[in-house]
Amino acid sequence: MSTIDDLRERTRGQVITAGDEGYDAARRVNNAMHDKRPQVIVRCENAGDVMAAVEYARTQQLELAVRGGGHSVPGFGTVDDGVVIDLGAMSNVRVDPVNRTARAGGGATWGDFNAATHAFGLATTGGIISTTGVGGLTLGGGIGYLARGLGLSCDNLISADVVTADGKFLIASEKENDDLFWALRGGGGNFGVVTALEFRLAPVSTIYGGPMFFELSDATAVLTGFRELIKDAPEQLGGFPAFQIAPPLPFIPENRHGEPFVAIVGCWAGDPDDGETQISKFREFAPVMAEMVGPMPYPALNGAFDALVPPGLQHYWKANFVTELTDEAIQAHLRHAPGLPSVNSTVHIYPINGACHRVTPDGTAFAYRDANFATVIAGMWPDPAQNEANIEWVRSYYDDVAPHSEVGGYINFMAGDDQGRIRENYRQNYDRLAEVKRKYDPGNLFHLNQNIAP
Repeated sequence: MSTIDDLRERTRGQVITAGDEGYDAARRVNNAMHDKRPQVIVRCENAGDVMAAVEYARTQQLELAVRGGGHSVPGFGTVDDGVVIDLGAMSNVRVDPVNRTARAGGGATWGDFNAATHAFGLATTGGIISTTGVGGLTLGGGIGYLARGLGLSCDNLISADVVTADGKFLIASEKENDDLFWALRGGGGNFGVVTALEFRLAPVSTIYGGPMFFELSDATAVLTGFRELIKDAPEQLGGFPAFQIAPPLPFIPENRHGEPFVAIVGCWAGDPDDGETQISKFREFAPVMAEMVGPMPYPALNGAFDALVPPGLQHYWKANFVTELTDEAIQAHLRHAPGLPSVNSTVHIYPINGACHRVTPDGTAFAYRDANFATVIAGMWPDPAQNEANIEWVRSYYDDVAPHSEVGGYINFMAGDDQGRIRENYRQNYDRLAEVKRKYDPGNLFHLNQNIAP
């Protein structure tokens, strides 16, 4: 395949170049720091379109970016002068309620997924923002509200359809191409384009939870209380502590809008009748300044914070896994969290114990099965004029908490300048991942990611 016209003939979806109407809209990704101009954007509608786009990129020796939900903080879903495979049109989700499984297209978001599965009273572990892509989150591991009870998103993956660097279509599961299946569960987009994912579901419909805001002066009590409670809390209890500027929401006193607080976003996914009892444990840590807690459909909680992360913000994040949230680590957080640069920025401390610990460290590519928390310092703000100052805030915060954390972090939270941490993020699994990479992508066509070199 030698020309754009050849590519157009081979694909059912749109093939968009710089001269076409809609090019500027098609090239945008969520992180506005990445304003790139691809040679061509292929809006794939099926696996055949993906195969054609991969072949075109390989034969023309062009850089290849793969975009699902478009939420990649380092901007891996776009590239200058190369090929973008946009999976957004492949967003269908089919639920099998009898076998409690769901099959999602490679471009589905968690909003798409939850809308389909909730109709049957079912769910699996998704993320925190519903506009996040199912594929990207799962390939990196998949941390969310339900992780303590159900495991990571990748732990619930049954199979994946994959287009590899040679343009072949493969199914990866425990029974077929099991080495590839192992690597996909935490290894990111290193091994091919995942065009569909099949998940195991669990009965989750109405949850009890929501956000509680506490005064910053009580942050030590809130974080130590959460640390102790979550060690052996029922696994249906999820959620996380956070540092957050109060947005202008009705349940928060108007005179407190714009102030920084420590918060807990709770999620009880067990019997709804037990929800108030379980969530009220958080109120024992300190007086609550404001809250919006109660029974709600699980998708409502999963999309509750979407408005704080609209497309077009500037993003710069840093992260580490944490085995023990020590008193010293908490004090490091308190030295920096009050300086949150905008209402969009946040710091989350996700618990990843419970079911996450029942998978062995080498059972999937996700290596940190002994970590109890995954922290993220998510710098997000609208004004590019503030980039230098706000990036410095993230970096200085990270430098202070890193000595109290593991050396590796969750790859979905990594910044573009974290490529030097790849081996640390995968620990003992790195060499095996590199072997799988050599088998399925020896030329490193899929290198716009947290890259595992073949």
